[in-house]
Amino acid sequence: MARVKKSTSIAIVAVLALAVIAGGLVKMSSGGSSKGGTITYLTHSEAWTHADPNRNYTGQHLAWFSSYLQRTLTSYAHAPGSDGSAVVADLATDTGRASNENKTWEFTLRDGVKYEDGSAITCEDVKYGVSRTFATDVITDGPTYAISMLDIPSADDGSSVYKGPYAAADNDTAAYDKAVSCSADNKTITFNLSRSVGDFNYTVTYLAFSPVPKAKDDGDAYDMHPVSSGPYKIEKYKSKDEMVLVRNDNWDPKSDSVRSAFPDRIVVRFGLAEEVRDQLILNDSDKNSMSLDSVLPTNLPTVFDDAGNPRAEFADRALNVYDPYVTYEAVNVKSLPCLDVRKAVYYARDYAGLIQLSGGAAFGGDPADGAIKPLMGLDYAKVTGLDEFIAAGNADAAQKYMTAAKSSCPDVYARATDPKRGLTFDTADTDTNKKAAAIWIDSMKKNANITMKFNYIEAGSYYSVVMDPTKQGDFSRAGWAPDWANASTVIPELFTETGGFDLSQNGADPAYQAFKEKSDAALSEPDRVKQGKMWAELNQYAMDQMWIIPRVFSKTQEIWGSGLGGVFFWEPQGAPSFGDIFIK
Repeated sequence: MARVKKSTSIAIVAVLALAVIAGGLVKMSSGGSSKGGTITYLTHSEAWTHADPNRNYTGQHLAWFSSYLQRTLTSYAHAPGSDGSAVVADLATDTGRASNENKTWEFTLRDGVKYEDGSAITCEDVKYGVSRTFATDVITDGPTYAISMLDIPSADDGSSVYKGPYAAADNDTAAYDKAVSCSADNKTITFNLSRSVGDFNYTVTYLAFSPVPKAKDDGDAYDMHPVSSGPYKIEKYKSKDEMVLVRNDNWDPKSDSVRSAFPDRIVVRFGLAEEVRDQLILNDSDKNSMSLDSVLPTNLPTVFDDAGNPRAEFADRALNVYDPYVTYEAVNVKSLPCLDVRKAVYYARDYAGLIQLSGGAAFGGDPADGAIKPLMGLDYAKVTGLDEFIAAGNADAAQKYMTAAKSSCPDVYARATDPKRGLTFDTADTDTNKKAAAIWIDSMKKNANITMKFNYIEAGSYYSVVMDPTKQGDFSRAGWAPDWANASTVIPELFTETGGFDLSQNGADPAYQAFKEKSDAALSEPDRVKQGKMWAELNQYAMDQMWIIPRVFSKTQEIWGSGLGGVFFWEPQGAPSFGDIFIK
């Protein structure tokens, strides 16, 4: 497994064998990277969206928690570039054994794997952890692959007949026990799937398939004190204050070939003002710190030149790279059922102003035409049939659709053009997003006579709010990356009611049922080339219905202090490989 390491001579290693720095006592490892000290992460968010492994579903959070606290049956390799997309064994002894035309998968746990209290991690713990996914009334926001893949019948209302570990009435636990079973020695877990899934070993990289000890599970409250199976454990976690991780003495590095566990202590500082957060890093005030947030656009010129390359003084502590995400505005079809108004919003927006606000194309990325990124290869085809894309907004097209909306959906038209009501737009409460809101408000009014009102949500709580159908507005800022290199982890997840990120709430759309049938057919298609064409057609379908307003095939910028080494971009997670970061 390739890693970024600091090259040193024997003489330097001898001199630095014991070095006292601001983060604490640091010892050089035999590989050239160092162990010890404290790494500090800085963020504007008041807390993590979730710490519960079943409820984490954003790339950065998956990368952070899987590096430090929570282990899974398999993992992505901690390696830069395309090597990082390889699946390797983690809690399991191998990457899984498939049979029955890839409908049955077995994983055997390693010897010596333990929780932070020293108790052994067993098959039943993994089975219990997966069962929590089905408790959709308690365990919210996480991926739903277990529900969609496991061979468990559906109830009359389309939900699973198994309701998770907390339900008592009308809960078919026997169906779950048949779909997920443990060997007599409690070491091997078997998953029986409802369809062939040749890449199920990618699915179990997700924390929703990690172990949870039943005795320590207290439902929603588990979010604040998850039990560690990784190299660190939580010493303190307080919203608007900090999270502190210390070493888990019961983690055995011999049982874990994935994690390095370099620092002794990890601190996350929550609730920092955005400019304060940036300046702490830019000024190198704490050399052993790293930002978890995007750099403010106004500070990008300090770090990067006009072409987006790090300036000399930041050459070793900044990245500007294409990430795997497509950013977009999710359209809540349930609250905005008028296609003509949805299209008017798409054409009326001032894309040029929004991309300039993000720092320009060198930092923002390239205009997106749908939910599938060109990097997906087999699954991407350029979306056609749209009116001319004009960066500053196509006022003629926007007005054409608003004129049509007067007769096609007069009630929605009246609301959209009413200065007192208007359309609502959910976004995280940040300085940059407030500036973006001004651009949206101006361009909507100027190009389409639409009133846009913004709902600002605390950044750390953003997704937990907008993923609640009762709280979501007409539009919600969002971003999505494939869970692995197949649009089977994009289209069903974003645009079907059984998906884990269906912010579009498009189940009531007249076009939905035909779309769902085609999506199900694509999931079951064994010919990968044919399947790719099916995903491309469904992406076109979603754009024809304007279920999202695509923004960019995005880029991301990362900055950190000069005292940190081993930082590289972990491509499958779209985030730094936090577990490989060390103090120099």
